[in-house]
Amino acid sequence: MRQLYWNGTIHTMGPAGTVEAVLAEDGVIRCAGALWEVEHLTGLERIDLQGRTMLPAFLDSHSHFTAAANSFLQADLTECVNFQEIEETLQAFLRDRQIPPGEWVTAQGYDQNALEERSHPTLALLDRAAPENPLLVQHKSGHMGVVNTQGLKLLGITPQTQPSSGGAIGVKDGCLTGYLEENAFVFYQKKVPMADLSTMLEAYRQAQQLYLSHGITTVQEGLLASQMVPLYKALLSSGLLQVDLVGYAEEASAREVEAAFPSCIRRYQDHFKLGGYKIFLDGSPQGRTAWMRRPYEGDADYRGYPTLTDEQVTAALRHAAENGMQLLAHCNGDAAAEQLLRCAATLRKEGTDLRPLRPVLVHGQLLGIDQLDIVKEFGFAVSFFPAHVYHWGDVHLRNFGWERGSRISPAASALAKGIPFTFHQDTPVLPPDMLETVWCAVVRRTAAGAALAEGIAPTDALAAVTRTAAWQYFEEREKGTIAPGKKADFVILNRDPLAVPPEALREIQVVETIKEGRSLFTL
Repeated sequence: MRQLYWNGTIHTMGPAGTVEAVLAEDGVIRCAGALWEVEHLTGLERIDLQGRTMLPAFLDSHSHFTAAANSFLQADLTECVNFQEIEETLQAFLRDRQIPPGEWVTAQGYDQNALEERSHPTLALLDRAAPENPLLVQHKSGHMGVVNTQGLKLLGITPQTQPSSGGAIGVKDGCLTGYLEENAFVFYQKKVPMADLSTMLEAYRQAQQLYLSHGITTVQEGLLASQMVPLYKALLSSGLLQVDLVGYAEEASAREVEAAFPSCIRRYQDHFKLGGYKIFLDGSPQGRTAWMRRPYEGDADYRGYPTLTDEQVTAALRHAAENGMQLLAHCNGDAAAEQLLRCAATLRKEGTDLRPLRPVLVHGQLLGIDQLDIVKEFGFAVSFFPAHVYHWGDVHLRNFGWERGSRISPAASALAKGIPFTFHQDTPVLPPDMLETVWCAVVRRTAAGAALAEGIAPTDALAAVTRTAAWQYFEEREKGTIAPGKKADFVILNRDPLAVPPEALREIQVVETIKEGRSLFTL
C-alpha cells in the first residue's frame, strides 16, 4: 500500500523546504513535492492532514531508555516541595504497591533546589518513610542520591568505606548520612537488584510509548552497562521494540557489551544498534558537582571535581578510535570540557584524528565561548540540554553568576561557529518533550522570568532535533529530513512551529507519530 500525505503544511527540514505532498511506500519515502506529481496514482491510501503540520520524526540525541523504563517502577518525587511530602509519597508508594518488608524500594526525581529545606533528604527521613525496606532515593539529575539505614547495611557501606575517585560518601561526626555522590552513587546504585524480566519488559513498553507520544522514533540508551545485557537480550528477543534504539556502552565494560551483541555493532538488528561508547568527566551543575575552571558563586575555593583522570579520558578516546566507534563524553562544566579537549590534543599528537568518529560532547552546559574554536577544530559535535534554561536557569544564575549562567547551552555561539549541535532532555531527568526543548532554545527564559542570552531561531532549533540529530547518529541518509529514499518517519503536529509566536512553541501538541509508514501513536 502506498500512502499519500496531503492537505497540510509539510516541512521537509531539507533543501526541498515546504512541500504539498509526500508519497511513502513500504516504509520508505518515494516522493516529496507537488501534489499534482502523485495524486493521479492508483492504489493510494490518502491521508488527509486536515491542515495540520508534518515534520520528519524527532530523534532523541541523548537519554537513558532503561532509566526511563525504571521510572515507571519507582516512586516519583518530582512534585514534592518539602521533606514531609517526600515521606508521604514514599509511604503511599509502599502501601499502594503492597511492597513486602525487606524488598528494595527505589524513588527518583527529588531536587534539593526545589525543596523548602534546600537540602538533600536526610537518613532519618528515609528511615521513617521505609522502616522495613531498604530504600534508595535518586536525585533528579541522576548523579547523586540518599540511601536509608537498611540499604546502607545491605550495600556494605560503613563510615570507614572509602569511595572511588571522583565520588563521595556522606559522613558527619563519624556517622553515615546516607548521601552518595557521583562515582560512589553510580557504583552502589548498580548493586541494587533490578526488577524481574517480565516487569521490566512492561516498563520498556511504557517508556517506548512515552517517547512516541512526543514524536520521537529514534531513542538513545546513553549508558549501557554490562549489568543491563540480560535486559537487552530479553528486550530484543521479545519483539517489543518499534522505535530505533541506539545504545552507547559504558566504556569500561564495552568489550562485554560488544561480545553480547556482535551483529548490532554500528548497524541495526531488531531495531537496536550499538553506536559507540560513553564516559563521564564530571557531574551536575544543579547538584554543584560539575567541574568548573572558576569557583562556584559564594565559594572562593570550590570548583566541583573530575570523575576521570587525564590518562583515563585519553585511553577512552584511543579505545574508541582504535575500534572506529563514536564516543559520547558527558561534560557539564568548562573544566571538564577543557580536560576532554586536552586529551583529544594528546591523541592528535599521536597521529589520531577523531573527526571521522563524530565524537559528541554531551550537555556542554557551561562550555566556554572561548572553547568553541577548539571544539570545532577537533571535530566534536555538542548535544546541548537547553531545557535547563527554564527548569534550572535560576539555580545556575545563583551558582555561576550572570556572566556564566546566562550562557548555559550556548547554541547561538555554536551556530555562529558552524559547530554541529543537537538537543536532548536526558530523560528521565526530564520527559522527552522536544517541543518544550525547542521553546527553551528559542525563548531562553527561566522559570522566574529572567531572559538569558544564546537564543536561536525556531528553524535552527528544529534542525537540532531532526536533521542534525540524524547526522549525529551517522543516519543522515535514512532520517532527519523528508526526502525520497529516507524512512517514512514523521511527526504530525496540531500547529506549525514555524508560524506560531515563539511563546506558543511549547503549547504545540503531537497528534500522531509514524515510524516507517506505521502509525504508532495518535492523540
